[in-house]
Amino acid sequence: MKTNVKALVVGGGAVGTSIAYHLARAGWSDVMLLERDELTSGSTWHAAGLLPYFNMSYATTHIHDYSIKFYKTLEEETGLNAGFFVVGNLRMAQTDERMDEYMVYATTAETVGVPYEWMTPEQIKERWPLVNTEDLKGAIYHPTDGYINPADVTMAMAKGARQRGVTIERKWQVDGYEWKGDHWDVTVTKMVEKGGNLVPSDEQTVISAEHVVTATGNHAQRTAKMLGIKIPAIPVEHQFIVTEPDPALLAYREAGNEQHPVLRDADAKWYVREERGGWILGPYELNAPACFEYGVPDSFRADLFPLDLDRIEEEYMSMIHRIPSSETVGLKDDFNGPICYTPDGNPLIGPAPGLRNMWLAEGFSFGITAAGGAGHYLAQLMVEGEAEIDMASLDPKRYGSWMTTEYAARKNEEAYEHVYILHHPDEERPACRPLRTGPAYDRQKAKGAQFGVVNGWERPNYYGPLDADDNFDHDARSFRRGGWWQYAADEAKAIREGVGLIDATAFTKHRLSGPGATAFLDWFTTNKLPKVGRINLTYALTSAGTTRTEYTIVREGEDEYYLVSAGAWHAYDQDYLKKAIEDKEPEFGRINLQDVTSQYGVFALAGPKARDLLKGLIKDADPETALSNKRFPWLSYRQIELGMCPVNAIRVAYTGELGWELHHPIEMQNYLWDLLLKEGEKHGLKLVGARAQNWLRQEKSYRAFGTELGRDATPLEAGLDRFVDLDKEFYGKDAMVKTGIRSKCVTLLIDGPEDADPWGREALYTEDGTRVGRLTSGGWSAAFGKSIGMGYVKPELAEPGTKLKVRLFKELWDAEVTEDSPYDPKNATIRVDG
Repeated sequence: MKTNVKALVVGGGAVGTSIAYHLARAGWSDVMLLERDELTSGSTWHAAGLLPYFNMSYATTHIHDYSIKFYKTLEEETGLNAGFFVVGNLRMAQTDERMDEYMVYATTAETVGVPYEWMTPEQIKERWPLVNTEDLKGAIYHPTDGYINPADVTMAMAKGARQRGVTIERKWQVDGYEWKGDHWDVTVTKMVEKGGNLVPSDEQTVISAEHVVTATGNHAQRTAKMLGIKIPAIPVEHQFIVTEPDPALLAYREAGNEQHPVLRDADAKWYVREERGGWILGPYELNAPACFEYGVPDSFRADLFPLDLDRIEEEYMSMIHRIPSSETVGLKDDFNGPICYTPDGNPLIGPAPGLRNMWLAEGFSFGITAAGGAGHYLAQLMVEGEAEIDMASLDPKRYGSWMTTEYAARKNEEAYEHVYILHHPDEERPACRPLRTGPAYDRQKAKGAQFGVVNGWERPNYYGPLDADDNFDHDARSFRRGGWWQYAADEAKAIREGVGLIDATAFTKHRLSGPGATAFLDWFTTNKLPKVGRINLTYALTSAGTTRTEYTIVREGEDEYYLVSAGAWHAYDQDYLKKAIEDKEPEFGRINLQDVTSQYGVFALAGPKARDLLKGLIKDADPETALSNKRFPWLSYRQIELGMCPVNAIRVAYTGELGWELHHPIEMQNYLWDLLLKEGEKHGLKLVGARAQNWLRQEKSYRAFGTELGRDATPLEAGLDRFVDLDKEFYGKDAMVKTGIRSKCVTLLIDGPEDADPWGREALYTEDGTRVGRLTSGGWSAAFGKSIGMGYVKPELAEPGTKLKVRLFKELWDAEVTEDSPYDPKNATIRVDG
């Protein structure tokens, strides 16, 4: 066996074999795959093999789309039939709201070029008469997907990998990882059969690998323990049953009809497909338990759990309702096996937190669907430095060190049962909440706050009625303008006309200091560094020249900096920053990095009356001038006192109005909250949530990380030229310049339907119906009285005044590209003196 390789892939399921194949195809000639048992012996062997396109994520849709197209090429390359039955996928709807969901999803599908068709109940019945359509509203049909044999596709990828030089070794278990500075030493043990069990032998060796990829499926907790990290991938029991042959189905097929598509009745929480003249039913029921929370028992191999028919009785009866002929057929087989999940249901793909050259591919609840695309895009990350799509939404570091086993297990159970629950874009799932709260949480809740979650933090989305019950936010959700919409609209209007208070405590906050700090930040970021007492907005780039992180940098001293970045990306930003410092400290000198996220709360006060409110609280020798442009100019930082609370105040506002961010000691948050609200009574202070803020920032064309800003576009493509100093050298500069302008970020005002706004995932078209881009953000503009959105289009279509169309539900609506910052383009309100 080889003991020195370029890349070692650990795990021989569909995901692991795909990664090995794609690394070899990308040009890495020395790749090895290890499997502790036999290929496909994990979750792959008992997977149902479905290939659903349906996903609300742009990145995940790309992954699924690649898989479906890739699997169709394997037989020609390898000579092995992957068992792909292209029968299509029919996703049915019993309610108008479910049809709304499909229409919102379809706009994402269009941005990736995924084909789909709409079908009426009558069309379904005419084509597939065994399906009861009497209570259906319609369906969305994907003609190009279907189902595949998991073992066959895995073996085909394994053969393709071997043909490209990959070494595959079975019956070897990884028992230890040690980083040696430029490679990993991986201790592996030969596994042998003994009494039906797989047990370690005395044969052990060490493999040196420059890169390691873990695709260990249900064994992710064992992997995490060996690596000393947290991986929130824990299996949940998934059942499916196989019926005896259905005489009606046999007669239907004998009459010359083709297979039924994979049938999905989302409102009934199941999928059904044909299987040897019978049916496979796969439910996503309530109360499916997590398992193996602390690791898979040594005795568990290609095993299953006992079937729990009582748990899926409702779904079984609903299958009989939808396919009446199935009522008389018996059960032929059943499966209840572990399928790995993550708290949001999406896999963990990318660099492991805190480690070098260690890559994770874990938590695949739809592993067969995602395996091909995951291998392709992860190989791009490893070989080229970045993938062609932004993979941040799947990055393992989207969960920080606060994540625990209990959190992961309960959230994974929730993700499982939400597979077919309506995926509202304004959804906030309830499990494991509240967990991370600022001190003012109870005060905000008493004022009607309805919370969302950002990296575990509770953050007000909007302020509803004071007498709202616990179901208010749940019942307010919609694919159109939900019951919360008017509250957010009133909040946005209040900031434009008066003054509003926003809790931004979840911001990621770091302090950077030391003799090497200035040289490092100058190299690490795109913009000129601010002078002492000033701030700037800047970007850290990837090796490909695309946007890796957005920072507000406050220069507190000559070599002392306070860095603020997005709250949702705490561990993601910290890991990148820490590794960059480790790399450059020998060159630049000592650099101290301190995470102060939990030490400071943040309130954002914004609106034309913001200065007047603060004047009543500030303790200063001359309170009338303390907040003036002369003493406290725009884009500057000052230490001030509000009552007895010391505040690091930054004159900046994400809403585009006169405003300040008030960074304060977290232990004084309640004092400051009460102070601001009491003084605010004189000025009509309105409490404002994140949804209104999101709308307001679009009126100013402020790009947001994770939407407009990401690893698939450069700052120049994002239209952020003013924050890029091309006269200096910085990381990623050459790649950014070489990339050029492939597309441009624009703001659009939209004449949409009266009851809906874009969500930021819609396809954009020219007036003749040619698809030319996509929205990345969307919402309502209080200033213009119409829908607004931001997104990317071809450069020649980025000129203000360009007429476009945006897909909202099934219709194309008029949209027009505006100038950047359509609200107050000269920043007069932000700079106003007083």
